[in-house]
Amino acid sequence: MNKSRKIIVTQRPDGFCIQFDAMASACEVIAEIDDKDLANKIAKTVSEEVWRIEDKYSRYNPLSLCSQINKGCGRPIEIDDETFALLNFADTCFQLSDGIFDLTSGVLRKVWRFDCTDNIPSQGSITKELKNIGWQKIVYDNTKIILPSLMEIDFGGIGKEYAVDRALLLINALTDQPVLVNLGGDLATNLARKNGEPWQVGVEHPGFVDKKTMVVSLFKGALATSGDAKRFLLKNGKRYSHILNAKTGWPIQNAPHSITVSAPQCIQAGLLATLAQMQGENAEQFLLEQEIKHWAIR
Repeated sequence: MNKSRKIIVTQRPDGFCIQFDAMASACEVIAEIDDKDLANKIAKTVSEEVWRIEDKYSRYNPLSLCSQINKGCGRPIEIDDETFALLNFADTCFQLSDGIFDLTSGVLRKVWRFDCTDNIPSQGSITKELKNIGWQKIVYDNTKIILPSLMEIDFGGIGKEYAVDRALLLINALTDQPVLVNLGGDLATNLARKNGEPWQVGVEHPGFVDKKTMVVSLFKGALATSGDAKRFLLKNGKRYSHILNAKTGWPIQNAPHSITVSAPQCIQAGLLATLAQMQGENAEQFLLEQEIKHWAIR
């Protein structure tokens, strides 16, 4: 484990707050418990699990399984049951989105750099990368995966939400008291607060400092948010979101700046929020038709 990784456990009137950094996000666990030893155990269990998932599936880590897969160049790379399950979920995302949500589309980062500038890539550079995108080109089963040369897979679109669900699952094995897990805005809770009230969760309004944070009440279950709060380009008054259509290589047009979705599990909420964004101007209608509780900011 990286020795620079730190965990901070702070006591508060209603229990304990656990803080650490992972997956390029500030992470927080709030546990309404009185036992400091239990709080420390939860802190260790959750942080180590989230870091394990990060180390295993991050494309930024040259030693990760994700990097091994991406360096396969057409050779079979051995995988385990956990990875097989994530690949199956990614396949579901691909099918439900009609190919717009594609874990192989990460190569578009080579031409799209969402640094809040006006640097829009050319169609030619986008077309060049589109040749290396296509979930249907991947071959995998429960023991191995084969990626064609020059293709890559990026678990970033589902990894953090998966880590939230894993963390809460481990917490439920340690305590039956109310706990909230928040990994950079993707979160889940097992119970309402001890006083019977819901957890109050703030959702940042994207890009507009004069707007207040939206507050969402959550009794149980998960929330995930998809939007362009911090990753976008702006040219001639037009905002280009970092949420890309894997078929065209261009940002989804006329989608809300932010969509927050409620679901029983965080990985479900994340998928629904992303699928909604990919409907563009019909995002809210898509969620209404599915009878999914959501909050949108335009």
